[in-house]
Amino acid sequence: MSSQPGMTADQIADLFTRDGQYLAARWGRPVAPVIFGLADESLDIFRGALKAAYAHAGHPITDTDPEMGANLMMFFCRDWDELAEIPDLDRLTGQPDLVARLKQQHADHYQIFRFDADGSIRACLSFIRISGALADAHPAQLAETLAMRSMLTFAHEITATAPLAQVIRAAYDPVMPAVARDPSHALRLAARTTSG
Repeated sequence: MSSQPGMTADQIADLFTRDGQYLAARWGRPVAPVIFGLADESLDIFRGALKAAYAHAGHPITDTDPEMGANLMMFFCRDWDELAEIPDLDRLTGQPDLVARLKQQHADHYQIFRFDADGSIRACLSFIRISGALADAHPAQLAETLAMRSMLTFAHEITATAPLAQVIRAAYDPVMPAVARDPSHALRLAARTTSG
């Protein structure tokens, strides 16, 4: 990974800036993942990718969150209408019109974060439609990308790369804040990625 050049501070800042507002938050509690809608062989790939990604960041994965049971939920479907079968989807997402909006936007992926009182990530809900643009995606690459998307509050959809993995690892450095709203945070991340 170190053979690839790291990202610049401006590139990192862009990752976390939406509508002019900078927000970079990481998980503040162990991650308890559960995955729905995949066949066993694919399930193993995605579980492995999640374990590897969080191990690389030095963040713990656990079987159960004491408050929520699972706090990282990934839902895979071929058609967004399948989400209507999820019990209490409206309560889970807080968005009663979610399925209609995803269909209207022809979306392939949608992610919701929930936060603890200190601003760190408390939960992540990820919805993936695998019959659209993602139909031909390599399972291992898709698994790695979705794992990375769940780790920080990226303002835009990202694709897994080695420089991005360096940014994630830097963000999980214990000396870094769990949540940052000042773009100077990107300078600190950039310094940590270039120093190896």
